[in-house]
Amino acid sequence: MFPKIKQFLLQWAFPALVCIVIAAALFTRNLWWVPLSNWISGTVQSSQSVADENHQSGDDSNTDDHPHDTATSLELSDQARMNIGLTTEFLKPIQLQDYQRSISVPAVIVERPGRSRIEVSTPLTGIVTHVHSVEGEAVLPGTLLFEIRLTHEDLVKTQTEFVQTLGELDVEKRELNRLEGIANSGAVAGKVVLEREYAIDKLTALLNAQRESLKLHGLSEEQIDQVSKSRSLLKSLQIFAPSTDSHREDDFKFTGSDKVRRAAYMEEPSSPLVLQELHVKKGQSIKAGDSLCELVDLEQLFVEGKAFERDANAVTEAARRGWTVTALFETTEGYVKSENLSFAYLANRVDQDSRTLSFFVNLPNTIVRDEGNSQGQRFLSWKYRPGQRLQLLVPIEEWKEQFVLPVDAITQEGAEHYVFQQNGDRFDRVPVHLKHKDQRSVVIENDGSLFPGDIVARRGAHQMQMALKNKSGGGVDPHAGHSH
Repeated sequence: MFPKIKQFLLQWAFPALVCIVIAAALFTRNLWWVPLSNWISGTVQSSQSVADENHQSGDDSNTDDHPHDTATSLELSDQARMNIGLTTEFLKPIQLQDYQRSISVPAVIVERPGRSRIEVSTPLTGIVTHVHSVEGEAVLPGTLLFEIRLTHEDLVKTQTEFVQTLGELDVEKRELNRLEGIANSGAVAGKVVLEREYAIDKLTALLNAQRESLKLHGLSEEQIDQVSKSRSLLKSLQIFAPSTDSHREDDFKFTGSDKVRRAAYMEEPSSPLVLQELHVKKGQSIKAGDSLCELVDLEQLFVEGKAFERDANAVTEAARRGWTVTALFETTEGYVKSENLSFAYLANRVDQDSRTLSFFVNLPNTIVRDEGNSQGQRFLSWKYRPGQRLQLLVPIEEWKEQFVLPVDAITQEGAEHYVFQQNGDRFDRVPVHLKHKDQRSVVIENDGSLFPGDIVARRGAHQMQMALKNKSGGGVDPHAGHSH
């Protein structure tokens, strides 16, 4: 009986049970198929990750004693470094330094009032007979600029009267000598001799007055003595380039001929003057007081800053503390700095139209081109020129012991800021606390993320951040790390 039952179960019951189970599984597949698929996929991925980690660990142990996190470490080829401009100039150890937080003020280079520009005019009426310098030429103080043939009626008359008085005085002196000899013999009364002495005193007094009059016309003692000795009138006036720091009587020279005479102080050390504007030409008739030319001294200039009303107190405080100012010039190659410029003075009134406070900063100038031509003329080009526009960085706050880097040394992703520290042939991304940022520099908190002596890439941080994201397979935001 049992064999028959066993045969029945094998032939009919088990196939029926299998069919029932299959039908139940198909009917309830929505309940168990998705969890089972997820479990199988997770198991496969976990096994693959373990294998990859074991393989990577084996490679690193053979090639690098100090493994890098590939998600935050980057190796650049020499070509890539050159492409982002990461030269040795931008791979330097960082050091702690003091930083002055500044405000940017628009400014313009101006001349120093009463010092930079010199007006050369003629003291007497005449005709220009020679112009020795051309417009744009550089001349030293004491250089002969103009020769003028005098037609000034008052000077000619004063010289004529002076020479005439000299002649009359000579006659009276000779007559007195003759009468004194006769008076000793008693042939002439003493009263006649006394009258001649009075006449000589009068002529001497008149001669002294005429001498002073000639001085007022510009003649020196030497030139007056020359007229007295030669008894001839001075016909020509020579005008020399004056000095910016002193006034000399020999800025003008009168001569009796056309012979050129040089001023005595040409050999003194002095900055060259540039003949900015020439107002006369040869043969031109000029009157006393007419302008002949304008000379400019560009060795020392001012930078005039225009502080807005909200910044006026900060500028005043910076000047009071004796802080220096940085001038920022924009060029085709970027910004060029001129640092450690001192305050000259602050204006005592606010401009009614612009509502700005003017302040002035000293700007030493330098010559960038000094050339001469075959005619012996000298031409200069100065580094800074009046009218040139720039920005002034005026410090308003000072921080001690900070890391200061160029703005291109930092990149941003979300709330994080990073720099790239050189570690052998690789660059490791290091998170930092950004304390301050402006258009040119960033200040990084000295909180232990970096240490003095660490070598940090001072440019190209944004490009390296994009390279890391590309390597990890993440989408690249072309504007990440940039502020607009």
